[in-house]
Amino acid sequence: MSGSLPSEQLGLHRNLLVSQLLLASATVLATAVTVWVGHVDDVTLFVIGAAMIFCSAAVIVLTPRDRVSSWVAACTPAVDVLAIGILREAAPAAGIGLLWAFPAIWIGSVFGIPGVVAVTVSVTVIMTHQAFDAQQIAASTLALPFAISALAAMAHFAARRTRAQRSLLEKQAAELRRSVERARRQEDLVTQVLDAVDFGVIRITPGGELVVSNEAHARLQAPDPWGSSPSPAAFARDGITPIPSEATPLARARAGEVFEGELVWYGMPGEDRRALNVTARRLPGRDDDEVGSVVVSRDVTAEEQALRAREDLVASVSHELRTPLTSIIGYLELALDDTALNAATRDQLEIAERNATRLRELVADILAMSAASRHGVDFALRPAAADVGEIIAAAVTSAAQHASAHGIRIDASGVGPCPGVVDAHRMRQVVDNLLSNAVKYNTRGGAVAVTVERADGTITISVADDGPGISANDQGRVFDRFFRADAVRGSSVHGSGLGLSISRDIARAHGGDITVRSEPGQGTVFTVRLPQREG
Repeated sequence: MSGSLPSEQLGLHRNLLVSQLLLASATVLATAVTVWVGHVDDVTLFVIGAAMIFCSAAVIVLTPRDRVSSWVAACTPAVDVLAIGILREAAPAAGIGLLWAFPAIWIGSVFGIPGVVAVTVSVTVIMTHQAFDAQQIAASTLALPFAISALAAMAHFAARRTRAQRSLLEKQAAELRRSVERARRQEDLVTQVLDAVDFGVIRITPGGELVVSNEAHARLQAPDPWGSSPSPAAFARDGITPIPSEATPLARARAGEVFEGELVWYGMPGEDRRALNVTARRLPGRDDDEVGSVVVSRDVTAEEQALRAREDLVASVSHELRTPLTSIIGYLELALDDTALNAATRDQLEIAERNATRLRELVADILAMSAASRHGVDFALRPAAADVGEIIAAAVTSAAQHASAHGIRIDASGVGPCPGVVDAHRMRQVVDNLLSNAVKYNTRGGAVAVTVERADGTITISVADDGPGISANDQGRVFDRFFRADAVRGSSVHGSGLGLSISRDIARAHGGDITVRSEPGQGTVFTVRLPQREG
Protein backbone atom coordinates (compact mmCIF):
# COMPACT_ATOMS: atom_id res chain seq x y z
CA MET A 1 0.00 0.00 0.00
CA SER A 2 1.48 3.33 -1.06
CA GLY A 3 -0.16 5.05 1.86
CA SER A 4 2.10 3.12 4.24
CA LEU A 5 5.37 3.93 2.40
CA PRO A 6 7.81 6.37 3.97
CA SER A 7 7.56 9.85 2.47
CA GLU A 8 11.29 9.80 1.54
CA GLN A 9 10.86 6.63 -0.61
CA LEU A 10 7.83 8.08 -2.35
CA GLY A 11 9.74 11.30 -3.03
CA LEU A 12 12.74 9.36 -4.40
CA HIS A 13 10.61 7.43 -6.87
CA ARG A 14 8.72 10.54 -7.96
CA ASN A 15 11.86 12.60 -8.55
CA LEU A 16 13.65 9.77 -10.38
CA LEU A 17 10.61 9.20 -12.58
CA VAL A 18 10.37 12.88 -13.50
CA SER A 19 14.11 13.05 -14.23
CA GLN A 20 14.02 9.99 -16.51
CA LEU A 21 10.94 11.15 -18.39
CA LEU A 22 12.49 14.56 -18.99
CA LEU A 23 15.74 12.95 -20.16
CA ALA A 24 13.87 10.56 -22.46
CA SER A 25 11.87 13.47 -23.93
CA ALA A 26 15.05 15.51 -24.50
CA THR A 27 16.72 12.43 -26.08
CA VAL A 28 13.83 12.02 -28.51
CA LEU A 29 14.14 15.64 -29.55
CA ALA A 30 17.95 15.46 -29.82
CA THR A 31 17.75 12.22 -31.83
CA ALA A 32 15.27 13.68 -34.27
CA VAL A 33 17.32 16.84 -34.81
CA THR A 34 20.61 14.93 -35.14
CA VAL A 35 19.18 12.50 -37.68
CA TRP A 36 17.53 15.35 -39.59
CA VAL A 37 20.75 17.38 -39.93
CA GLY A 38 22.79 14.23 -40.66
CA HIS A 39 25.33 14.47 -37.83
CA VAL A 40 25.20 10.75 -36.95
CA ASP A 41 28.60 9.15 -37.66
CA ASP A 42 27.89 5.71 -36.19
CA VAL A 43 24.27 4.64 -36.41
CA THR A 44 24.77 1.46 -34.36
CA LEU A 45 26.32 3.26 -31.42
CA PHE A 46 23.69 6.00 -31.66
CA VAL A 47 20.87 3.45 -31.50
CA ILE A 48 22.52 1.66 -28.55
CA GLY A 49 22.90 4.89 -26.57
CA ALA A 50 19.33 6.03 -27.22
CA ALA A 51 18.01 2.55 -26.39
CA MET A 52 19.86 2.56 -23.06
CA ILE A 53 18.20 5.85 -22.08
CA PHE A 54 14.74 4.69 -23.13
CA CYS A 55 15.19 1.36 -21.33
CA SER A 56 16.24 3.13 -18.13
CA ALA A 57 13.14 5.31 -18.32
CA ALA A 58 10.94 2.28 -18.99
CA VAL A 59 12.41 0.41 -16.02
CA ILE A 60 11.66 3.32 -13.67
CA VAL A 61 8.14 3.70 -15.06
CA LEU A 62 7.39 -0.01 -14.64
CA THR A 63 9.08 -0.42 -11.24
CA PRO A 64 6.58 -0.23 -8.33
CA ARG A 65 7.16 2.61 -5.95
CA ASP A 66 7.92 0.26 -3.08
CA ARG A 67 10.69 -1.46 -5.11
CA VAL A 68 12.81 1.63 -5.80
CA SER A 69 15.93 1.11 -3.67
CA SER A 70 19.10 3.14 -3.29
CA TRP A 71 21.05 0.97 -5.76
CA VAL A 72 18.38 1.55 -8.42
CA ALA A 73 18.61 5.28 -7.77
CA ALA A 74 22.40 5.08 -8.17
CA CYS A 75 22.57 2.77 -11.22
CA THR A 76 19.94 4.58 -13.29
CA PRO A 77 21.82 7.93 -13.60
CA ALA A 78 25.11 6.04 -14.07
CA VAL A 79 23.57 4.24 -17.06
CA ASP A 80 22.33 7.58 -18.34
CA VAL A 81 25.81 9.13 -18.12
CA LEU A 82 27.29 6.19 -20.05
CA ALA A 83 24.46 6.24 -22.63
CA ILE A 84 24.92 9.96 -23.27
CA GLY A 85 28.66 9.32 -23.71
CA ILE A 86 27.85 6.66 -26.34
CA LEU A 87 25.49 9.06 -28.12
CA ARG A 88 28.17 11.74 -28.12
CA GLU A 89 30.69 9.17 -29.50
CA ALA A 90 28.24 8.34 -32.33
CA ALA A 91 27.47 12.00 -33.10
CA PRO A 92 30.29 14.19 -31.77
CA ALA A 93 29.13 17.30 -33.64
CA ALA A 94 25.49 17.20 -32.44
CA GLY A 95 26.04 18.67 -28.97
CA ILE A 96 24.51 15.62 -27.27
CA GLY A 97 26.76 16.20 -24.24
CA LEU A 98 24.33 18.81 -22.94
CA LEU A 99 22.02 15.93 -21.97
CA TRP A 100 24.47 15.17 -19.13
CA ALA A 101 22.78 18.02 -17.26
CA PHE A 102 19.80 15.75 -16.46
CA PRO A 103 21.62 12.93 -14.64
CA ALA A 104 24.08 15.46 -13.13
CA ILE A 105 21.25 17.42 -11.53
CA TRP A 106 19.70 14.21 -10.24
CA ILE A 107 22.96 12.85 -8.84
CA GLY A 108 23.89 16.17 -7.19
CA SER A 109 20.48 16.56 -5.52
CA VAL A 110 20.34 12.96 -4.23
CA PHE A 111 23.94 11.97 -3.44
CA GLY A 112 25.40 15.33 -2.46
CA ILE A 113 29.10 16.19 -2.76
CA PRO A 114 30.19 12.58 -3.47
CA GLY A 115 27.71 12.51 -6.34
CA VAL A 116 28.96 15.84 -7.70
CA VAL A 117 32.53 14.55 -7.66
CA ALA A 118 31.51 11.26 -9.28
CA VAL A 119 29.56 12.83 -12.14
CA THR A 120 32.29 15.41 -12.72
CA VAL A 121 35.00 12.72 -12.92
CA SER A 122 32.84 10.52 -15.16
CA VAL A 123 32.08 13.29 -17.63
CA THR A 124 35.69 14.47 -17.63
CA VAL A 125 37.01 10.96 -18.31
CA ILE A 126 34.55 10.40 -21.15
CA MET A 127 35.27 13.82 -22.69
CA THR A 128 39.05 13.34 -22.39
CA HIS A 129 38.89 9.82 -23.87
CA GLN A 130 36.83 11.03 -26.83
CA ALA A 131 39.16 14.01 -27.36
CA PHE A 132 42.27 11.81 -27.44
CA ASP A 133 40.53 9.36 -29.78
CA ALA A 134 39.72 12.21 -32.13
CA GLN A 135 43.15 13.71 -31.55
CA GLN A 136 41.50 17.07 -31.12
CA ILE A 137 41.04 18.98 -27.84
CA ALA A 138 38.43 21.75 -28.00
CA ALA A 139 37.27 24.31 -25.46
CA SER A 140 34.21 22.18 -24.73
CA THR A 141 36.50 19.42 -23.50
CA LEU A 142 37.13 21.47 -20.37
CA ALA A 143 34.09 23.77 -20.33
CA LEU A 144 31.43 21.10 -20.53
CA PRO A 145 32.67 19.07 -17.51
CA PHE A 146 32.94 22.30 -15.54
CA ALA A 147 29.38 23.33 -16.50
CA ILE A 148 28.03 19.87 -15.62
CA SER A 149 29.89 20.02 -12.29
CA ALA A 150 28.46 23.46 -11.57
CA LEU A 151 24.91 22.25 -12.34
CA ALA A 152 25.36 19.23 -10.07
CA ALA A 153 26.72 21.43 -7.26
CA MET A 154 23.86 23.90 -7.63
CA ALA A 155 21.40 21.01 -7.57
CA HIS A 156 23.05 19.70 -4.40
CA PHE A 157 22.83 23.01 -2.54
CA ALA A 158 19.28 23.63 -3.73
CA ALA A 159 18.22 20.13 -2.64
CA ARG A 160 19.91 20.55 0.72
CA ARG A 161 18.11 23.84 1.27
CA THR A 162 14.84 22.26 0.18
CA ARG A 163 15.34 19.33 2.55
CA ALA A 164 16.10 21.72 5.41
CA GLN A 165 12.98 23.71 4.66
CA ARG A 166 10.93 20.53 4.38
CA SER A 167 12.32 19.31 7.70
CA LEU A 168 11.46 22.64 9.30
CA LEU A 169 7.97 22.55 7.84
CA GLU A 170 7.48 19.00 9.09
CA LYS A 171 8.57 20.02 12.58
CA GLN A 172 6.25 23.01 12.49
CA ALA A 173 3.43 20.83 11.20
CA ALA A 174 4.04 18.33 14.00
CA GLU A 175 4.08 21.14 16.56
CA LEU A 176 0.89 22.54 15.04
CA ARG A 177 -0.75 19.11 15.28
CA ARG A 178 0.31 18.85 18.91
CA SER A 179 -1.03 22.36 19.58
CA VAL A 180 -4.32 21.52 17.91
CA GLU A 181 -4.56 18.35 19.98
CA ARG A 182 -3.80 20.26 23.18
CA ALA A 183 -6.37 22.88 22.25
CA ARG A 184 -8.93 20.15 21.55
CA ARG A 185 -8.22 18.47 24.90
CA GLN A 186 -8.43 21.81 26.70
CA GLU A 187 -11.70 22.60 24.94
CA ASP A 188 -13.08 19.20 25.95
CA LEU A 189 -11.92 19.80 29.52
CA VAL A 190 -13.52 23.25 29.65
CA THR A 191 -16.73 21.83 28.21
CA GLN A 192 -16.77 19.05 30.80
CA VAL A 193 -16.11 21.51 33.62
CA LEU A 194 -18.80 23.90 32.41
CA ASP A 195 -21.29 21.07 32.12
CA ALA A 196 -20.41 19.86 35.62
CA VAL A 197 -21.15 23.16 37.41
CA ASP A 198 -24.64 24.06 38.56
CA PHE A 199 -24.69 27.62 37.23
CA GLY A 200 -25.42 28.75 33.69
CA VAL A 201 -22.67 30.20 31.51
CA ILE A 202 -23.20 32.03 28.22
CA ARG A 203 -20.53 33.52 25.96
CA ILE A 204 -21.59 36.52 23.89
CA THR A 205 -19.68 37.88 20.90
CA PRO A 206 -19.14 41.63 20.40
CA GLY A 207 -21.98 41.45 17.87
CA GLY A 208 -24.39 40.07 20.48
CA GLU A 209 -24.45 36.46 19.26
CA LEU A 210 -24.60 33.54 21.69
CA VAL A 211 -21.71 31.18 20.89
CA VAL A 212 -21.18 29.09 24.05
CA SER A 213 -23.57 27.78 26.69
CA ASN A 214 -23.48 24.89 29.13
CA GLU A 215 -26.02 22.30 30.25
CA ALA A 216 -26.88 24.24 33.41
CA HIS A 217 -27.86 27.23 31.28
CA ALA A 218 -30.19 25.07 29.21
CA ARG A 219 -31.66 23.61 32.39
CA LEU A 220 -32.13 26.99 34.09
CA GLN A 221 -33.52 28.59 30.94
CA ALA A 222 -36.18 25.99 30.12
CA PRO A 223 -38.46 27.64 29.22
CA ASP A 224 -36.06 30.35 28.12
CA PRO A 225 -36.33 33.43 30.35
CA TRP A 226 -33.96 35.48 28.21
CA GLY A 227 -36.57 36.96 25.94
CA SER A 228 -37.19 34.31 23.26
CA SER A 229 -40.64 32.83 22.92
CA PRO A 230 -42.11 31.24 24.94
CA SER A 231 -40.80 33.22 27.86
CA PRO A 232 -42.15 33.60 31.40
CA ALA A 233 -42.70 37.06 32.76
CA ALA A 234 -39.64 38.66 34.38
CA PHE A 235 -39.81 40.71 37.56
CA ALA A 236 -37.32 42.86 39.43
CA ARG A 237 -35.67 42.07 42.75
CA ASP A 238 -38.86 42.81 44.70
CA GLY A 239 -40.74 40.15 42.72
CA ILE A 240 -43.46 42.65 41.82
CA THR A 241 -42.10 45.17 39.33
CA PRO A 242 -42.28 43.70 35.78
CA ILE A 243 -39.22 43.87 33.53
CA PRO A 244 -39.76 44.45 29.77
CA SER A 245 -38.09 42.00 27.38
CA GLU A 246 -35.55 44.59 26.23
CA ALA A 247 -34.42 45.11 29.85
CA THR A 248 -33.83 41.45 30.76
CA PRO A 249 -30.27 40.54 31.77
CA LEU A 250 -29.34 38.85 28.49
CA ALA A 251 -30.79 41.67 26.41
CA ARG A 252 -28.69 44.15 28.36
CA ALA A 253 -25.60 41.96 28.10
CA ARG A 254 -26.06 41.60 24.32
CA ALA A 255 -26.25 45.37 24.14
CA GLY A 256 -22.80 45.58 25.75
CA GLU A 257 -23.83 46.37 29.32
CA VAL A 258 -21.99 44.88 32.29
CA PHE A 259 -23.55 44.34 35.70
CA GLU A 260 -23.04 42.37 38.91
CA GLY A 261 -25.47 40.25 40.91
CA GLU A 262 -28.74 41.25 39.24
CA LEU A 263 -31.60 39.36 40.90
CA VAL A 264 -34.50 38.59 38.58
CA TRP A 265 -37.65 36.58 39.25
CA TYR A 266 -39.23 34.59 36.41
CA GLY A 267 -42.88 33.58 36.56
CA MET A 268 -46.01 35.33 37.72
CA PRO A 269 -46.56 35.87 41.46
CA GLY A 270 -48.31 32.86 42.93
CA GLU A 271 -46.88 30.51 40.29
CA ASP A 272 -43.86 28.20 40.45
CA ARG A 273 -41.30 30.98 40.17
CA ARG A 274 -37.54 30.93 39.75
CA ALA A 275 -35.02 33.49 40.99
CA LEU A 276 -31.73 33.92 39.13
CA ASN A 277 -28.71 35.90 40.20
CA VAL A 278 -27.15 37.12 36.94
CA THR A 279 -23.73 38.70 36.34
CA ALA A 280 -22.36 40.01 33.02
CA ARG A 281 -18.66 40.76 32.63
CA ARG A 282 -16.59 41.82 29.66
CA LEU A 283 -13.92 39.33 28.58
CA PRO A 284 -10.38 40.75 28.46
CA GLY A 285 -8.71 40.77 25.03
CA ARG A 286 -5.32 41.60 23.59
CA ASP A 287 -4.48 45.08 22.35
CA ASP A 288 -7.86 46.40 23.51
CA ASP A 289 -9.68 44.15 21.02
CA GLU A 290 -13.29 43.38 21.91
CA VAL A 291 -13.81 39.68 22.45
CA GLY A 292 -17.33 39.83 23.85
CA SER A 293 -18.64 39.08 27.32
CA VAL A 294 -19.74 36.23 29.54
CA VAL A 295 -23.02 35.95 31.42
CA VAL A 296 -23.24 33.76 34.52
CA SER A 297 -26.63 32.89 36.02
CA ARG A 298 -27.18 31.08 39.30
CA ASP A 299 -30.43 29.69 40.67
CA VAL A 300 -31.01 31.32 44.06
CA THR A 301 -34.69 30.47 44.39
CA ALA A 302 -34.24 28.41 47.56
CA GLU A 303 -32.08 31.05 49.22
CA GLU A 304 -34.44 33.89 48.33
CA GLN A 305 -37.49 32.00 49.51
CA ALA A 306 -35.75 31.12 52.78
CA LEU A 307 -34.72 34.74 53.36
CA ARG A 308 -38.20 35.98 52.61
CA ALA A 309 -39.73 33.37 54.89
CA ARG A 310 -37.35 34.37 57.67
CA GLU A 311 -38.10 38.06 57.29
CA ASP A 312 -41.83 37.44 57.06
CA LEU A 313 -41.61 35.46 60.27
CA VAL A 314 -39.56 38.17 62.00
CA ALA A 315 -41.95 40.88 60.86
CA SER A 316 -44.98 38.85 61.92
CA VAL A 317 -43.57 38.09 65.35
CA SER A 318 -42.47 41.70 65.79
CA HIS A 319 -45.95 42.96 64.96
CA GLU A 320 -47.47 40.51 67.39
CA LEU A 321 -45.06 41.61 70.14
CA ARG A 322 -45.53 45.34 69.65
CA THR A 323 -49.21 45.43 70.66
CA PRO A 324 -48.86 43.69 74.05
CA LEU A 325 -45.65 45.61 74.75
CA THR A 326 -47.44 48.90 74.22
CA SER A 327 -50.15 47.79 76.62
CA ILE A 328 -47.59 46.61 79.20
CA ILE A 329 -45.68 49.88 79.07
CA GLY A 330 -48.90 51.88 79.34
CA TYR A 331 -50.03 50.03 82.45
CA LEU A 332 -46.55 50.31 83.99
CA GLU A 333 -46.65 54.08 83.47
CA LEU A 334 -50.08 54.25 85.10
CA ALA A 335 -48.82 52.20 88.03
CA LEU A 336 -45.81 54.46 88.44
CA ASP A 337 -48.11 57.50 88.55
CA ASP A 338 -49.58 56.13 91.79
CA THR A 339 -48.13 58.23 94.61
CA ALA A 340 -48.96 55.56 97.17
CA LEU A 341 -46.28 53.19 95.89
CA ASN A 342 -43.52 52.37 98.33
CA ALA A 343 -39.91 52.82 97.22
CA ALA A 344 -39.14 49.11 96.73
CA THR A 345 -42.18 48.54 94.53
CA ARG A 346 -41.46 51.67 92.50
CA ASP A 347 -37.90 50.51 91.84
CA GLN A 348 -39.15 47.16 90.64
CA LEU A 349 -41.74 48.75 88.35
CA GLU A 350 -39.15 51.16 86.92
CA ILE A 351 -36.88 48.21 86.10
CA ALA A 352 -39.78 46.49 84.37
CA GLU A 353 -40.60 49.67 82.44
CA ARG A 354 -36.99 50.17 81.29
CA ASN A 355 -36.72 46.61 80.04
CA ALA A 356 -40.12 46.74 78.36
CA THR A 357 -39.13 50.01 76.69
CA ARG A 358 -35.85 48.47 75.49
CA LEU A 359 -37.75 45.47 74.13
CA ARG A 360 -40.14 47.81 72.30
CA GLU A 361 -37.20 49.66 70.75
CA LEU A 362 -35.73 46.35 69.60
CA VAL A 363 -39.05 45.38 68.01
CA ALA A 364 -39.21 48.77 66.30
CA ASP A 365 -35.68 48.28 64.92
CA ILE A 366 -36.58 44.85 63.58
CA LEU A 367 -39.72 46.17 61.91
CA ALA A 368 -37.77 49.06 60.38
CA MET A 369 -35.13 46.64 59.11
CA SER A 370 -37.81 44.44 57.60
CA ALA A 371 -39.26 47.45 55.81
CA ALA A 372 -35.82 48.46 54.55
CA SER A 373 -34.81 44.94 53.55
CA ARG A 374 -33.58 44.39 50.01
CA HIS A 375 -36.16 41.61 49.80
CA GLY A 376 -39.01 43.72 51.00
CA VAL A 377 -40.42 47.14 50.35
CA ASP A 378 -38.08 50.16 50.36
CA PHE A 379 -38.60 53.00 52.80
CA ALA A 380 -41.71 54.96 51.92
CA LEU A 381 -40.14 58.39 52.27
CA ARG A 382 -42.26 61.53 52.52
CA PRO A 383 -39.76 64.28 51.80
CA ALA A 384 -40.87 67.80 52.51
CA ALA A 385 -39.32 71.16 53.29
CA ALA A 386 -38.01 71.12 56.85
CA ASP A 387 -35.37 72.68 59.08
CA VAL A 388 -32.81 69.91 59.70
CA GLY A 389 -31.36 72.01 62.51
CA GLU A 390 -34.67 71.86 64.37
CA ILE A 391 -34.85 68.08 63.88
CA ILE A 392 -31.37 67.69 65.39
CA ALA A 393 -32.13 70.10 68.24
CA ALA A 394 -35.22 68.10 69.15
CA ALA A 395 -33.20 64.87 69.13
CA VAL A 396 -30.54 66.45 71.36
CA THR A 397 -33.18 67.60 73.82
CA SER A 398 -34.66 64.09 73.90
CA ALA A 399 -31.25 62.48 74.51
CA ALA A 400 -30.09 65.03 77.07
CA GLN A 401 -31.65 63.33 80.10
CA HIS A 402 -30.20 59.92 79.17
CA ALA A 403 -26.80 61.49 78.52
CA SER A 404 -26.87 63.36 81.82
CA ALA A 405 -27.60 60.11 83.66
CA HIS A 406 -24.38 58.70 82.18
CA GLY A 407 -22.37 61.84 82.86
CA ILE A 408 -22.14 62.66 79.14
CA ARG A 409 -22.25 66.24 77.91
CA ILE A 410 -23.82 66.96 74.50
CA ASP A 411 -22.48 70.03 72.70
CA ALA A 412 -25.01 71.29 70.14
CA SER A 413 -23.42 74.70 69.58
CA GLY A 414 -22.73 73.69 65.95
CA VAL A 415 -26.43 73.19 65.26
CA GLY A 416 -28.26 76.06 63.63
CA PRO A 417 -30.97 76.67 61.03
CA CYS A 418 -30.44 74.39 58.03
CA PRO A 419 -33.35 74.25 55.56
CA GLY A 420 -33.67 71.20 53.34
CA VAL A 421 -36.03 68.70 51.80
CA VAL A 422 -36.06 65.50 53.89
CA ASP A 423 -38.39 63.06 55.55
CA ALA A 424 -38.39 64.66 59.01
CA HIS A 425 -39.58 61.52 60.79
CA ARG A 426 -36.91 59.31 59.22
CA MET A 427 -34.13 61.85 59.75
CA ARG A 428 -35.12 62.16 63.42
CA GLN A 429 -34.74 58.35 63.58
CA VAL A 430 -31.20 58.61 62.11
CA VAL A 431 -30.09 61.34 64.55
CA ASP A 432 -31.65 59.50 67.51
CA ASN A 433 -29.69 56.35 66.58
CA LEU A 434 -26.39 58.21 66.22
CA LEU A 435 -26.86 60.15 69.50
CA SER A 436 -27.94 57.00 71.34
CA ASN A 437 -24.80 55.15 70.24
CA ALA A 438 -22.56 58.12 71.05
CA VAL A 439 -23.96 58.20 74.58
CA LYS A 440 -24.16 54.44 75.20
CA TYR A 441 -20.64 53.60 74.07
CA ASN A 442 -18.92 56.67 75.51
CA THR A 443 -17.09 56.73 78.80
CA ARG A 444 -18.54 58.46 81.84
CA GLY A 445 -17.59 62.14 81.82
CA GLY A 446 -17.19 62.16 78.05
CA ALA A 447 -18.61 64.56 75.50
CA VAL A 448 -20.59 64.39 72.27
CA ALA A 449 -20.48 67.14 69.63
CA VAL A 450 -23.23 67.56 67.04
CA THR A 451 -22.99 69.86 64.01
CA VAL A 452 -24.97 70.50 60.84
CA GLU A 453 -24.24 72.63 57.80
CA ARG A 454 -25.31 73.05 54.21
CA ALA A 455 -22.70 73.73 51.53
CA ASP A 456 -22.40 73.03 47.79
CA GLY A 457 -25.89 71.51 47.65
CA THR A 458 -25.25 68.98 50.44
CA ILE A 459 -26.45 68.88 54.05
CA THR A 460 -23.75 67.40 56.32
CA ILE A 461 -24.61 66.15 59.81
CA SER A 462 -21.76 65.13 62.12
CA VAL A 463 -21.98 63.31 65.47
CA ALA A 464 -18.61 62.97 67.21
CA ASP A 465 -17.70 61.48 70.57
CA ASP A 466 -14.47 61.16 72.55
CA GLY A 467 -15.09 57.55 73.62
CA PRO A 468 -12.92 54.44 73.15
CA GLY A 469 -13.30 54.44 69.37
CA ILE A 470 -13.78 51.56 66.94
CA SER A 471 -11.07 49.21 65.74
CA ALA A 472 -10.11 49.18 62.06
CA ASN A 473 -11.45 45.65 61.64
CA ASP A 474 -14.85 46.55 63.07
CA GLN A 475 -15.24 49.79 61.11
CA GLY A 476 -15.94 47.83 57.92
CA ARG A 477 -18.79 45.96 59.60
CA VAL A 478 -20.50 48.54 61.82
CA PHE A 479 -23.26 49.00 59.23
CA ASP A 480 -23.96 45.26 58.92
CA ARG A 481 -27.21 43.99 60.37
CA PHE A 482 -27.06 42.66 63.90
CA PHE A 483 -23.34 43.38 64.13
CA ARG A 484 -21.92 44.22 67.53
CA ALA A 485 -18.21 44.58 68.22
CA ASP A 486 -16.50 42.05 70.44
CA ALA A 487 -15.59 44.84 72.87
CA VAL A 488 -19.25 45.58 73.71
CA ARG A 489 -20.90 42.18 73.10
CA GLY A 490 -19.99 41.00 76.59
CA SER A 491 -20.58 44.35 78.30
CA SER A 492 -23.67 45.67 80.05
CA VAL A 493 -24.45 47.98 77.12
CA HIS A 494 -27.51 46.61 75.36
CA GLY A 495 -28.27 46.94 71.66
CA SER A 496 -29.70 45.08 68.67
CA GLY A 497 -26.99 45.86 66.12
CA LEU A 498 -29.63 47.26 63.76
CA GLY A 499 -29.54 51.01 64.42
CA LEU A 500 -26.62 51.91 62.15
CA SER A 501 -27.85 49.62 59.38
CA ILE A 502 -31.27 51.24 59.50
CA SER A 503 -29.74 54.72 59.59
CA ARG A 504 -27.60 54.01 56.53
CA ASP A 505 -30.61 52.68 54.62
CA ILE A 506 -32.56 55.83 55.44
CA ALA A 507 -29.67 58.05 54.35
CA ARG A 508 -29.28 56.14 51.09
CA ALA A 509 -33.02 56.34 50.49
CA HIS A 510 -32.50 60.12 50.57
CA GLY A 511 -29.73 59.74 47.96
CA GLY A 512 -26.95 60.21 50.52
CA ASP A 513 -24.86 58.01 52.78
CA ILE A 514 -23.24 57.64 56.22
CA THR A 515 -19.52 57.24 56.80
CA VAL A 516 -17.50 56.51 59.93
CA ARG A 517 -14.05 57.71 60.97
CA SER A 518 -12.46 56.43 64.17
CA GLU A 519 -9.18 55.79 65.94
CA PRO A 520 -9.02 53.50 68.97
CA GLY A 521 -8.79 55.65 72.09
CA GLN A 522 -9.55 58.89 70.22
CA GLY A 523 -13.29 58.72 69.66
CA THR A 524 -15.57 58.22 66.68
CA VAL A 525 -17.15 60.53 64.10
CA PHE A 526 -20.25 59.56 62.09
CA THR A 527 -21.03 61.81 59.14
CA VAL A 528 -24.35 61.92 57.27
CA ARG A 529 -24.41 63.58 53.84
CA LEU A 530 -27.71 64.39 52.15
CA PRO A 531 -27.62 65.89 48.63
CA GLN A 532 -30.10 68.70 47.99
CA ARG A 533 -31.40 70.23 44.81
CA GLU A 534 -30.41 73.85 44.56
CA GLY A 535 -32.95 76.43 43.56
